[in-house]
Amino acid sequence: MGIFEPYRAIGCITSGVPFSVQRLGTETFVTVSVGKAFQIFNKISALASYREYTFAAYGNNIAVFKRAHQVATWSSHNAKVKLLLLFGEHIVSVDVRGNMFLWAFKGILENLAPSGHVMLDEKFSPSCIMHPDTYLNKVLIGSEQGPMELWNISTKKKIFEFKGWNSPISCCVSSPALDVVAIGCSDGRIHVHNIRYDEELVSFTHSTRGSVTALSFSTDGQPLLASGGSSGVISIWNLEKKRLQSVVREAHDSVVTSLHFFANEPVLMSSSADNSIKMWIFDTSDGDPRLLRFRSGHSAPPLCIKFYANGRHILSAGQDRAFRLFSVVQDQQSRELSQRHVSKRAKKLKVKEEEIKLKPVIAFDCAEIRERDWCNVITCHMDTAQAYVWRLQNFVLGEHILNPCPENPTPVKACAISACGNFAFLGTAGGWIERFNLQSGIRRGAYIDMSESRSCAHDGEVVGVACDSTNTLMISAGYQGDIKVWNFKERDLKSRWEIGCSVVKIVYHRYNGLLATVANDLTIRLFDIVALRLVRKFEGHTDRITDLCFSEDGKWLVSSSMDGSLRIWDVIIARQIDAVHVDVPVTALSLSPNMDILATTHVDQNGVYLWVNQAMFSSTSNVDSYASGKEIVSVKLPSISSAERSQEEHSEKLVNASQPKDNLDFPTQDKQIPELVTLSLLPKSQWQNLINLDIIKVRNKPIEPPKKPEKAPFFLPSVPSLSGEILFESEKLSLKDNDGTDDDGKQMKTRSDMPQSRFLYLLQCSKETDNYAAFTDYIKGLSPSTLDMELRMFQIIDDDDDQQEAEKRSELESIKWFLDYFIHELSCRNNFEFIQAVIRLFLKIHGETIRQQSFLQEKARKLLDIQCMVWQRVDKLFQSSRCVVAFLSNSQI
Repeated sequence: MGIFEPYRAIGCITSGVPFSVQRLGTETFVTVSVGKAFQIFNKISALASYREYTFAAYGNNIAVFKRAHQVATWSSHNAKVKLLLLFGEHIVSVDVRGNMFLWAFKGILENLAPSGHVMLDEKFSPSCIMHPDTYLNKVLIGSEQGPMELWNISTKKKIFEFKGWNSPISCCVSSPALDVVAIGCSDGRIHVHNIRYDEELVSFTHSTRGSVTALSFSTDGQPLLASGGSSGVISIWNLEKKRLQSVVREAHDSVVTSLHFFANEPVLMSSSADNSIKMWIFDTSDGDPRLLRFRSGHSAPPLCIKFYANGRHILSAGQDRAFRLFSVVQDQQSRELSQRHVSKRAKKLKVKEEEIKLKPVIAFDCAEIRERDWCNVITCHMDTAQAYVWRLQNFVLGEHILNPCPENPTPVKACAISACGNFAFLGTAGGWIERFNLQSGIRRGAYIDMSESRSCAHDGEVVGVACDSTNTLMISAGYQGDIKVWNFKERDLKSRWEIGCSVVKIVYHRYNGLLATVANDLTIRLFDIVALRLVRKFEGHTDRITDLCFSEDGKWLVSSSMDGSLRIWDVIIARQIDAVHVDVPVTALSLSPNMDILATTHVDQNGVYLWVNQAMFSSTSNVDSYASGKEIVSVKLPSISSAERSQEEHSEKLVNASQPKDNLDFPTQDKQIPELVTLSLLPKSQWQNLINLDIIKVRNKPIEPPKKPEKAPFFLPSVPSLSGEILFESEKLSLKDNDGTDDDGKQMKTRSDMPQSRFLYLLQCSKETDNYAAFTDYIKGLSPSTLDMELRMFQIIDDDDDQQEAEKRSELESIKWFLDYFIHELSCRNNFEFIQAVIRLFLKIHGETIRQQSFLQEKARKLLDIQCMVWQRVDKLFQSSRCVVAFLSNSQI
């Protein structure tokens, strides 16, 4: 296992595969494809859904999912599956070679073979499929050649062939009117056709170039037909007036893949290959649709990312000219930052929104300290001589535009914000570096190298600028390989040195004063800015290094390359501690301040991919347990949903008491750092309630005893009794005579006759294997009342037996096992606060029994000695911390 493991992807909404809509009860659900929606799949080519089943076609196979779990795979196709159609209680699948199979999804586990097969003509390439309403066992199939065929899948015969409209058919949909369908063609024409009489009722033509890719009829009483085109335009046609009613020109930035009117609602849903899904409502006076709600991500791969808000959000800039804020916690909170009335300006100027938006961001920096006061984000854009500021509190573009060196404008290539959040630094392609005030946008001076009589800071392009944590130094790097350190306030050159080759990127860690540089020789160099010398040199990448970042504590350096590798370097021990290889190279990365999540972007991928830091959740402290750097582990990209890490509890593997003990599979116990005391990470209320359980019971005790109803409800099952009174099943379990028989005279089992409980069985198995991990996980999952009941199950009620007979009793043997368990856990210092609470409850119940039995007293004394030793160490740490805090509190600073 490496340090970072795949977790999930964010920002992926939908792909170019049409969505599937179904209605369950009063709720409507939409199933979409997001490329590799499941890690085991190739790219999904078709989707269908029915109630709790989802059918996904990938390659030559069809996967069947019940909710989120795969239950079957259909594999009869010998070519790529192109189309899926829900047909009653069957699924119709069509591949690119014209093979059409019929699958029954009831009784999937018993039969994985298709129930029918139809072979289409060789010159007939299917492009779309639909089922006309009221046409029993019939499907309509359109082709890329132009003709359309009606098939009976029950008799496997072709009923009729429509000659076509001299253009490939791209989509078809059934209308609310019987026998009427709409056909969309690649030439941009829409034909409303009566398939019963083979007559055309009306035809429309798209005003924009491209094919018709999606169609949908309104079912709320309005005679509307919605059509989507390959240019991203949605057109609304009035069927009564036989004319165009409205056009949504900027509906999507790419081809519209699906359209769907919700049943009996004036709401239209659309999806596109631009990674967005939108809902439009028809509630305006002129009948034009307006955007109701939407979910979207980047429509082009992101270029740079950075964590924000203590790791809860990620700022991302993409090639689609969008600047987005993604939420790591909840996807609904993700949004695009506003560029101030782009849609209105585009309509006014009659141009596309893309032409109004700012050019793609190539670099940005942010500072959280001044978020509530003024703009706290600055961005540099491709081939743009200005830098723009953003106010994240309002998610909007700021009012100031920073224009360095207006006399000789060149594109801005680098930017940075000071630690105080008051100043911004800009570096240009012409070697100019200038400082600005973020609150007012006013220039605060330029940095000019006067030692060589230059009129700028560097000879060539400035590839990076940075500022230290005390506003004392400013660091800059030029493409020619020169690193310069400037006085922050006086703006004069303090020192400089040459790397010897071209520099493409720098990253500065403010708290340890280390500057990481990336050069064309594929080497990462670390410089100490204070000592002005090279301190580390890392080599290993075999292709262009795309990005790198420091961890918050400055001990790790994470780098990525176009060779597909992602490497982690330990700055202290000066070597690589982990390396992974992904199929798609990383283009940008960012490590969260808590070091628990790593975010990456990849070539030709529109999402942001998250990796979880497994090293933070394990007790392994030796870096040798990870990859040495010589062996690179290949991993897959994170899936869209979070990885299924919730496995069955360790104790669930040991549940069946009848299973032989030799077959038990206990989890291994991680090695713990010496002298380290670990906590259970349980909620505070769980172990506190365990201590105060008696108080809680008294407080929750009912004021009046429950009254028995005079007449029991008819649905309660009753059983015959000897007394003639009505006896219910629930009462029968609680009735017991003094002689050990119930009211029917049947002998009832005593406690000693009962089979051994799961609780004691796990404890016994753990003691025999000297591995208490499974038992600890089990009792940690019990509620306080359940744990209290389990501990009282082996309580000694009658203590009249002599000493020799007492040692043979199973209850005393269980108490002895428990004392051994406490001794083991305290010695290992695991789950400290939880074990203390369990010990207190255990001694409260069984303390008198332990006092009376000599062989238990020895165990108790050993437990006391270990308890005192561990607590003395913990108390010493507490007292030391209290002394330090008290000293600092009383100090006069």
